[in-house]
Amino acid sequence: FLGAGKPPMYGDYEAQRHWQEITYNLPIRQWYFNTSDNNLLYWGLDYPPLTAYHSFLCAYIAKLINPDWIALHTSRGYESQPHKLFMRTTVFVADLLVYIPAVILYCFSLKETSTKKKASICALCILLYPGLILIDHGHFQYPLSLGFALWGVLCLSYDWDLLGSVAFCLALNYKQMELYHSLPFFCYLLGKCFKKGLKGKGLVLLTKIAGTVVVSFAVCWLPFCTDMAQIMQVLRRLFPIDRGLFEACMFSSPPPCCKLANIWCSLSVLIKIKNIVSPQTQLKLSFAVTFLSLLPTCIKLTVQPSLRGFKFALVSCALSFFLFSFQVHEKSILLVSVPVCLIINEIPFMATWFLLVSTFSMLPLLLKDGLLLPYAVTMLAFLSVCAASFSIFEKTSAEDLQLKPFSLSLKGYVSWFKSFPKIVRSLFLLSVTLMGVLSLASAAVTPPQRLPDLFPLSVSVSSCLHFLLFLVYFNVVILWDSKNSRSQKKIS
Repeated sequence: FLGAGKPPMYGDYEAQRHWQEITYNLPIRQWYFNTSDNNLLYWGLDYPPLTAYHSFLCAYIAKLINPDWIALHTSRGYESQPHKLFMRTTVFVADLLVYIPAVILYCFSLKETSTKKKASICALCILLYPGLILIDHGHFQYPLSLGFALWGVLCLSYDWDLLGSVAFCLALNYKQMELYHSLPFFCYLLGKCFKKGLKGKGLVLLTKIAGTVVVSFAVCWLPFCTDMAQIMQVLRRLFPIDRGLFEACMFSSPPPCCKLANIWCSLSVLIKIKNIVSPQTQLKLSFAVTFLSLLPTCIKLTVQPSLRGFKFALVSCALSFFLFSFQVHEKSILLVSVPVCLIINEIPFMATWFLLVSTFSMLPLLLKDGLLLPYAVTMLAFLSVCAASFSIFEKTSAEDLQLKPFSLSLKGYVSWFKSFPKIVRSLFLLSVTLMGVLSLASAAVTPPQRLPDLFPLSVSVSSCLHFLLFLVYFNVVILWDSKNSRSQKKIS
């Protein structure tokens, strides 16, 4: 794990263990407050209440096995093989109960995977996604928020709108980064209500969904609702906006502008944004650009709600948040990648390409974790399985890439699309070659003294350019999607 055995912070593994220590030994009213027993500068809780409750549950079990694992103050930096086994088991159980069943049930529910063999292959490809495996191993992350979000998508695919709303509320109350997916959920459900008519069944559905969301949040936040000071302190911990645009990576090395593949960090190479723009202005600028980038997708989904449009909107909106929003972390690309996994059966070529780039974008972080060999092995394994399972190189036509409506709208330029498959395959091979060369150089070549961050910078900027092109692609697919109009009949 990153930071293991290295004081004073010891890494993400220690963060999870410390939250168990705090939640078990301190009353709820102190969990998010800075006190003599809870130094917020040392891995203070900064996730929503459901994360805290999960930590408490794990701590309760840990106490039964070995009280030293969560002893207040004296357990700081505790590491032992039995404890690592216990912590790994808690992640495995979370996977087994929430994330993996959601993936499997989703794949078996797809119309495109008509046979058990196709559904099993689809599930295997999703579960082999390297980014999630590597981050889970190197940064000790629980997959619960992503798992709950997948359950939300699964429920909505069966028109279980209330259950889907509950599942997504659980995801949002486990990690606030699920806001990346909130607008597609909101717009899709609102669009369904509009289509049913807000003077009849639509109003009833809207009322039920609103009530479900309010009750779900009330249950999660009930222990913190004793006074307004508690609520405001939790919100301050969840959204520390006063720290500026780059706070998420401010303690990392190399500097965030060399590690993070979003637009702000890439632009910082040329324009020192944090030196010339105040934190408040950074927040406003980030909000405005993010809002404008996802507005077309959200409007289309609200006006023409369809399950297919909803899944593509999850990808597009999450990617907009990653590229343009406030205080992004390298690991946040997983919030884009998991929705991409959901459409890997529809656009296997582009989905595989995106998932490879998303893992590559975290290369500086993975190298810092000492995960070069696992990175290389999982990337090659994932590419091989996807290529063999989906025959991705045979599915590069405009129709396969869902670009047929867009190509027809170009009228006089349609002939250009005849060579489109060949161009796309060439770009893919060029992209994979670039990722391979930069991966080898980052691991084996010493950069010039004048440019110590040359390779991390190259990785982040090249990944950012990829993501910008993917954002354009996904928006084109969504906005020119003619299948949505046919799907509306099913909804109404």
